[in-house]
Amino acid sequence: MTLAAWFSLVVVCMMGAMSPGPSLAVVLKHTMSGGMKSGMLAALSHGVGVGLYAAASLLGLGTLMAQFPTVYQVLVYLGAGYLAYLGLKILLAKPSNDELQIQKSELSATKALQDGFAIAFLNPKLAIFFLALFSQFIDPQNLTLSIGIIMCLTVFVIDTGWYLLVAVLTDVSKNRFGFTKQNPWLDKILGVVFIALAIKVVISL
Repeated sequence: MTLAAWFSLVVVCMMGAMSPGPSLAVVLKHTMSGGMKSGMLAALSHGVGVGLYAAASLLGLGTLMAQFPTVYQVLVYLGAGYLAYLGLKILLAKPSNDELQIQKSELSATKALQDGFAIAFLNPKLAIFFLALFSQFIDPQNLTLSIGIIMCLTVFVIDTGWYLLVAVLTDVSKNRFGFTKQNPWLDKILGVVFIALAIKVVISL
């Protein structure tokens, strides 16, 4: 892979990572409710999920999904269901007292890792995206292990780096404008956003 081709890959990956969607909503949710640490953990696990899809696409997963649309659709519906689940859980949650808040903070790190990875893993469109993207930069006949590692690391670093930045900026803005306490109205808005995203995913099939 030439340096020019790598830079082109970086630009496309940056545009893909920065586009608003469920991933952004998950990182924002965990940063607003659990703080910068939770947001950064969600960003890290999401980057791992995206990196795994990139590696799987190089190994042929994207082609398999294109050949078996039923598998692709099942994963899309699972992803939509997970988004709806997150939204309903937020909408139905009761305001927590101080004791419950302590328990919540202890669980937030695990939950952030789980949600960040799940929202990437349950998005099979990533496999198709990387299949289409990588085909523009590599010839399968000349694909080597080192090139594959470079491409997957590029995807991981860009995706993780972007959402880490989102988490930091969100936390700074939250503290700057005094949104340090849990806001039930903000939670409800996030819940509606997740459900709306779930509906959008299903409609866009």
